[in-house]
Amino acid sequence: MIESHGAADTFAYGKALGEKAASGEIYTLVGDLGVGKTVFTQGFAAGLGITEPVNSPTFTILQSYEEGRLPLYHFDVYRIGDASEMDEIGYEDCFYGEGVCLIEWADLVAEIIPKECIRVTIEKDLAKGFDFRRIVVER
Repeated sequence: MIESHGAADTFAYGKALGEKAASGEIYTLVGDLGVGKTVFTQGFAAGLGITEPVNSPTFTILQSYEEGRLPLYHFDVYRIGDASEMDEIGYEDCFYGEGVCLIEWADLVAEIIPKECIRVTIEKDLAKGFDFRRIVVER
């Protein structure tokens, strides 16, 4: 478990994981609105060497970044009504390709995510401050 005391900490931890990420890995990101999933993803992308702006693809579901040491496939499935909608965007090519997948709101499509994924949970704890986050990574 990592304790984050602000966006810079969350970004830095994401970056550290991105620097270690390997081809074929799938990271699931779970947490309430506003906990820092996109900031974490921006750090993760930086760790892969991606310099272009990284934003949450809420309306497009998938954003691909090819410029880093590995391709990054960033999914935001918040607006998906059913996991079968993932077929329409060809998720399997990303899940089983050479890049790294990072899936925000992954609990909404849990039935299609391989068991070998790396689970990242980001939680607030307002008792420890407005900007405090607890980041748990489970392999």
